[in-house]
Formats: sequence, structure tokens, C-alpha cells
Amino acid sequence: MDTTQHTGLLAIERLFAAARVQGRTAFLPYFPIGYPTYDESLAIIRALAAAGVDGFEIGIPFSDPLADGPTIQAATQIALENGITVRRCLDAVRTLRAEGVVQPMLLMGYLNPVEIRGAAGFARQAADAGVDGMLLVDLPPEEAPEFREAFAAHGVALVLLASPTTPDARLALLLANARGYLYYVSFAGVTGASERLDPAAAATHMRRIRADSPVPVVAGFGIRDAASAAAMARDADGVVVGSALVAAMAQAPDAAEAARRAAAFLAPLRAALD
Repeated sequence: MDTTQHTGLLAIERLFAAARVQGRTAFLPYFPIGYPTYDESLAIIRALAAAGVDGFEIGIPFSDPLADGPTIQAATQIALENGITVRRCLDAVRTLRAEGVVQPMLLMGYLNPVEIRGAAGFARQAADAGVDGMLLVDLPPEEAPEFREAFAAHGVALVLLASPTTPDARLALLLANARGYLYYVSFAGVTGASERLDPAAAATHMRRIRADSPVPVVAGFGIRDAASAAAMARDADGVVVGSALVAAMAQAPDAAEAARRAAAFLAPLRAALD
């Protein structure tokens, strides 16, 4: 990739600035590389890009995904069985960039694969591939400075996560160090547990966080359709949908059908957020 075109944090800031100007809520779907197959996962991301998403959280499959519910756990296990590695995830971003996907792409995963490679080394590889940001769901904010500085040195935003159970002192630390956006986990639990999503309760907490946040606040976990996306969008700068999208791609017979399903899944969500 031509690294002169890699804009990292600036790309993420432009994403939310454009959404604000246009009076809509940003949509950042989550999808793991390698599910149902490597080629199909890229076809799905290309289709979503063409259909008008604002950015992507791209999942790195991991063997012990503690924050993920059964849908994403099953998908990432299939991806691992398909031979997906961190390197192949970086290659996927590089390929998508070469194919003209311009939306910000953030990798979402767990600390261990990054720690093994070293924060600086991984950050360099991510930037070279065209990654704009990184979410490490099990990285405590108290241990984040080394990773934040390493990623920042290569123009990659380290996005931090907050939840309804985050203590005030830790929330203050998160907000002081937030880059790109703050990911708000809408309830205490794992991804995909839509029955646990309480938009009214989440809204109350998000409003308090947004009042003090120097960056946009993006809501994720439990958002499964246009109605739940619209409910969360009233108090969020962006929403993430992951498990429901992954479920919609199950057993797609080929890349073309996977891409068709992705575009069909997106349409009502995009309309709700606009």
C-alpha cells in the first residue's frame, strides 16, 4: 500500500464530521475476516462499502474471544479453521484498500496477538496495511499507554471501550485518553445478547458520557435491526452491528450471494440511521 494515503486518526475524525454535517448517525458494521470463507468475507466488506457504510470494525479471529457471544464465537472459530491469522487479516485490509475501499477500517480483537508481536511492530504493520484504528477489547486503560503511544506514532488510533459498569475514575481516565471515538458497550455481557439491550438505560448513561467526551461515542452490543439501531442512534454518534450481520451471512453459498445478503441487510439500517 502507498502509506502516504493512510490517514488513520484523521480519517476517523472526518467520518464523524461528515455524519454530523449530513445530520445522520454513523454506521460501522463489525465483520470478522475469514467467515464464511476468506473470499466471502472480503466480498461482504466490499458490498457494505459500496452500499454506504461509514467505516468498519474488522474482526481478528481469536481462540478465546471472551467478550463475544455464540454467533461471533462460532464465526471466528470457522475463520480460524479456515487458516485465518493476524497476517491474513492485515493482508485483507491491504487488498481491500487496493480494491478501492476508502472508508476507515479499524481492527477489533484481543490483546494477546498484539502483545506477542510487540506494540510498535504491530502498529507499523497495521499502518502499512492501511488500518486506521485498533480496538483491543481486553486491554485495561491503566495498561494502555504503551500501546496508545506505539499506535499513535504510526498514525493509528487506539479506540478505548467503556460500559455501564465502568467506575467514574476509570471513565475519567478513558475520556482523557480517548482517540478517534469511544466505544460504549451498551450492557454488561457478551455480543449479540439483544434481549439484554435496554435503549432507555443505555441512553441515560451515554448522554452523561457524551457531555464530557472529547470524541464521538459509538454504541455497540445487542443492536440487531433498524429499530434497535434507531433507538440507540438518538444518543450516540455511531452504532455498531456485528452478530446480526454475521448471522445473516450464515451458509451463504458463494461470495456473490454473501455480498447480496450484506447489501440487503444494510439497507434498512442505513435508512434508519439517516
